[in-house]
Amino acid sequence: MASIIEQMLSFSWKTWDISQIFPLLLLLSLGLVLQKIVRVLFRRKQIVKALDGFVGPPCHWLYGNVHEFHRDGKDFDKVVSWAAQYQDAFPLWFGNFTAFLFVTHPEYVKPIFSRGDPKSIMTYDFFIPWIGKGLLVLSGQKWFQHRRLLTPAFHYDVLKPYVKLISDSTKVMLDKLEKLITEDKPVELFQHVSLMTLDSIMKCAFSYTSDCQQNSDDSYIRTVYDLSYLVSFRVRCFPYHSDLIYYLSPHGFRFRQACRLAHQHTEKVIKQRKESLKDEKELGKFQKKRHLDFLDILLCAKDENGEGLSDEDLRAEVDTFMFEGHDTTASGISWILYCMAKYPEHQEKCRQEVQETLGDRDTVEWDDLAKMTYTTMCIKECLRLYPPVPGVSRQLTKPITFFDGRSLPADSLVGISIYALHRNARIWKDPEVFDPYRFSPENSTSRHAYAFLPFAAGPRNCIGQNFAMNEMKVAIALTLQRFQFSPDETRPPIKIPQLVLRSKNGIHVYLKKIS
Repeated sequence: MASIIEQMLSFSWKTWDISQIFPLLLLLSLGLVLQKIVRVLFRRKQIVKALDGFVGPPCHWLYGNVHEFHRDGKDFDKVVSWAAQYQDAFPLWFGNFTAFLFVTHPEYVKPIFSRGDPKSIMTYDFFIPWIGKGLLVLSGQKWFQHRRLLTPAFHYDVLKPYVKLISDSTKVMLDKLEKLITEDKPVELFQHVSLMTLDSIMKCAFSYTSDCQQNSDDSYIRTVYDLSYLVSFRVRCFPYHSDLIYYLSPHGFRFRQACRLAHQHTEKVIKQRKESLKDEKELGKFQKKRHLDFLDILLCAKDENGEGLSDEDLRAEVDTFMFEGHDTTASGISWILYCMAKYPEHQEKCRQEVQETLGDRDTVEWDDLAKMTYTTMCIKECLRLYPPVPGVSRQLTKPITFFDGRSLPADSLVGISIYALHRNARIWKDPEVFDPYRFSPENSTSRHAYAFLPFAAGPRNCIGQNFAMNEMKVAIALTLQRFQFSPDETRPPIKIPQLVLRSKNGIHVYLKKIS
């Protein structure tokens, strides 16, 4: 390689000869390719050594373990079976050069979530062109700064007025569902719930009335759906992990178009609010407002030096909250309603509690939330069986040693399968059985602190978990007050991960209006 470089440096452009330079360029290219291959092989050797103490399922020489997943509704159950077979921590290979240690036991999860390691760039970097570098993907000091600035937006005083707004959005959804009821035809829930949670998040967080439930063909609504699908598809399609291949692909073109539309909408909402605050009259009104929404708090947030968020950071946090605040909650509510349909005895007990709490009212109030104790237990049991975010990943910034003495070096990739953790038979008795009393006060206090993690845990836990729980309680209470549910046995849901836990064929139930 050194002799090739010397020849190129001594080459005179005045007497250039294509027959001389072409072999030199070819050799240089081959040398660079060889160097890349050596680095990749060395990295693979490091990964194999790091995972040497962990036994996992056999790997294909080319695909690793990817070929084991078929998106047929059984992929999650496969991970659960591996967790039982390989004792709660096992490597999975994505191709032949990338591997995660999957952990499914609280004692393995605890030291990972107790630290502030960044999210794995292999997955979360694909979000950045859409949601920017907001709280979801940030790490280090900037993550800490944003977390501190955003925390006041989720104080219970801020969350209280949201309950009425969520009730209003839920009633719009229920009115729509009522018009779809027929005796012999089920209703697909997820599409309606997703529009309702999007409507709620825009009202609560941005004081923005979108009318999206009545106008689901709105360009922004379609854009959000497109982006969710395209990011999920890119994660699954390994050739698309290359930025160049994805940029040149038709999916990459669609993604860039959708990002532009989403950013235009976000920038419009921020610009309108900023302009209203510039006017002294409007500023006076703002200072007297009884309720500050998420965007107000973002615009007013200042660090210790009196600096606010930049325009780029503002847009990133708004886009992040738009995604996390509606898609995950839509998944949770949809699966909870499916469980209500599947387990009618629990559905009826929740309905009785709701009726006793609300009486003749069709709007939930803040004080009602604490009174619905059995309904809350059922919601948590649904989140155990069907966690909206079925897994997360971390890239270790420093070595870690687990309770059994096994360890991983820095830069290792770790996947926490929340779905498998919630169904680990060593932690949960009869994990496939629907039993809300797992979450009674006496049982909750005796359970491992890292056994139930629908909102993750530790310093990087979900900042909006109280908002999400409140929205789920309101939506479930009002829906049970108006309808009885029964499952469509001919179309059971097919569980798939698509950023959040979804059903490949939708969630279909029969509805009956309560007199």
